[in-house]
Amino acid sequence: MILRGALGILLCLMGAALAQEAWPSRPIRLVVPFAPGGPSDIVARVLTPRLSATLGQPFIVENRAGGAGITGLETVARATPDGYVIGLGSAGGLAIAPRLGRGTSYDPLRDFAPITLGVLVPEPLVVSAALPYRTLAELIAAAKAAPGRLNFASTGPGSMPHLAAEQLRAAAGIDITHVSYRSGGLLAMAVVQGEVQLGFADLPVLLANIRAGVLRPLAVAAPQRLSWIPDVPTMAELGLPGVDASNWHGFVAPARVPEPILVALHRAVAGALRDPELARVLHDQGAVPGGNSREEFGAFLRSENEKWGEVIRRGNIQGE
Repeated sequence: MILRGALGILLCLMGAALAQEAWPSRPIRLVVPFAPGGPSDIVARVLTPRLSATLGQPFIVENRAGGAGITGLETVARATPDGYVIGLGSAGGLAIAPRLGRGTSYDPLRDFAPITLGVLVPEPLVVSAALPYRTLAELIAAAKAAPGRLNFASTGPGSMPHLAAEQLRAAAGIDITHVSYRSGGLLAMAVVQGEVQLGFADLPVLLANIRAGVLRPLAVAAPQRLSWIPDVPTMAELGLPGVDASNWHGFVAPARVPEPILVALHRAVAGALRDPELARVLHDQGAVPGGNSREEFGAFLRSENEKWGEVIRRGNIQGE
């Protein structure tokens, strides 16, 4: 009886081990919390063929738009932690919305397991080429000469363009007025047409108008100059290191996914992001490919939550 019982236990343990080794044995859902065609969706669809080939199972992109990126992340947070549902969240859903007044149903640092940074999307500061401001110093001087007269565009209260401008307002000691638009495209056109005098936005939203000469970039809120617009200085170079704003999209899994599965997911996703051909495709979209370690991405998530939480508290910013 003892031998039979021991054999039964051994068979159960072997069965569990084999079940773990079998992952993945069915398709994996990649939840994109935005509509098709947006930045997250583009990143997902560039990478999923490589991920499918690497792991031997289809990666199915599932667009769950709503709540400025929150709805899809709620789906990921509630999913069974078995490695068959992962998400591609943005700075808005993983670092900004949880710190706004209404908060979120998930805690971004507790309810997700970081996998890797997908892409970093720089935020240039632009003005209309029809305006006389050719340097950031000239723009700041004009704002100080007429407090409240210059307007800046955003894509909504608590959006990355809004928070970047709040950083500029605090660092430069200027009074500028917030005007909200429904999308990055409308923001860009508002600056081009002179409805507002300045604005931050994701580089891909602005790049065509910058290259066409109708938008003038004065600075980039990134640690280094950008290869797309190499002559444009960083905020730090211009004496404003506190203006540090880049949008980003990162891969997360539900908390408590087993460690071996997280290791395999990271290896597949980071490996795809480091592939020179795929990295070139993402770069052509105006994004900096990621692929850092799980520990590095986890530390980045914590620092982004702290940074934007402080900006939101200091500016008493409320979401829509």
